[in-house]
Amino acid sequence: MSYDVTIIGAGLAGTEAALQLAHAGFSVRLLEQKPVRRTPAQSSDSLCELVCSNSFRGAALSNAVGLLKEEMRRLGSFVMATAEAVRVPAGGALAVDRELFSERMTALLREHPNVHIEAGEVTELPSERPLIVATGPLTGDALASQIADRVGRDSLAYYDAIAPIVAADSIDRDKVFEASRWDKGESDEDKSAYLNCPFDKEPYLAFVRAIALAQKVEAKPFEDVRYFEGCLPVEVMAERGEKTLAFGPMKPVGLVDPRSGRRPYAVVQLRKEDAAGTAYNLVGFQSRMTWSEQARIFRTIPGLEQAEFLRYGAVHRNTFINAPRVLDATFQLRSDPGLYFAGQITGTEGYVESAAGGWLVAQFVMQRLRGLEPVAPPATTAHGGLITQITRANDDYQPSNITFALIPPWTEGRLQKRARYEKIAERALSELETWLQERSDGVVGQQPLAGGNR
Repeated sequence: MSYDVTIIGAGLAGTEAALQLAHAGFSVRLLEQKPVRRTPAQSSDSLCELVCSNSFRGAALSNAVGLLKEEMRRLGSFVMATAEAVRVPAGGALAVDRELFSERMTALLREHPNVHIEAGEVTELPSERPLIVATGPLTGDALASQIADRVGRDSLAYYDAIAPIVAADSIDRDKVFEASRWDKGESDEDKSAYLNCPFDKEPYLAFVRAIALAQKVEAKPFEDVRYFEGCLPVEVMAERGEKTLAFGPMKPVGLVDPRSGRRPYAVVQLRKEDAAGTAYNLVGFQSRMTWSEQARIFRTIPGLEQAEFLRYGAVHRNTFINAPRVLDATFQLRSDPGLYFAGQITGTEGYVESAAGGWLVAQFVMQRLRGLEPVAPPATTAHGGLITQITRANDDYQPSNITFALIPPWTEGRLQKRARYEKIAERALSELETWLQERSDGVVGQQPLAGGNR
């Protein structure tokens, strides 16, 4: 039997994509290794399993993930509708009963007449197109090797090394200075891409000691973490000796503080995360410290005493492709039209973001199956921000959650941070509604398609 679409993986991205396509009237072949085999992180045979946390994170529209969730509600996300139905009290966060959530999502898939589930480990990429690969961060070795052959072995990673990101307006500019090492860069914009947080010797040594003694997130048994010298966690470097960081990511060579006219003992470099300069990442500060420890210690860095962290550092097992290098704006492999990737394998972090990525890919596939040119949500929306993430040129592409740095900033007047984020969210939802109203192909959302299924 032939199917309209084949999907590998019944996690959040694959499940959302399958249900969107099936509800729109397309037949879906869903390949899932459960119950024949599980990844080391999985503990049940239910599909769409939440294996790390029962929280879908903050709900406020002043949070980027809160905006993304609200957009998902308006776009008819099955994952979000189910999460709302099984939510449990969690203050300002959306938390769910994990087992009930997976049970209900599994039932939606198994009971849908347009979804055909085939159990068993997938070790080779099927030849059918369109094909959506949504196998997540623990993609099996055999399939990962197949993917590497398609995308290029230098475009597939097995571990991520994520540096923290801070909001630009939370940096104390009186304590930092703009400069690139040796004043490199062909333009003022190049040179201003970096901010430098200078340390004297004693504060630097205290900083290193704090990192070495900080509480760490222990590696999970299945991770088999093998650190590479080029992306060591900052605490591993700190434990090697008090001067290791000063000769590594904190080396002051080629930098002169214009206020003192001398080279600092050490520096933490901040690099622009987006063209508008709304966020900066701490260069070389990938870390396995707990989030609370990162916040406490990194706020002792000169200029970051009041830092707002948009993302914390991490180093863990994570299979993902270099999306900006190999995917187009519809999550399709440029070298193999009809082959799509969705969820964490694209470098998307988080349950909410993975489900939203599955929704996006399903919409693009639907439109192409109908002979239509794909139309993406506006770049000003959180869904548009997920597309920005996988398409924005990046020499050091790393997985990321949704942040406001992926959405064009609010430029109409000076506002406090919370008010500014709320304006960005208000604009996003308004432009999303306009986009929905202008659509004429009947693809978006859970409503039946006009004029029948197809």
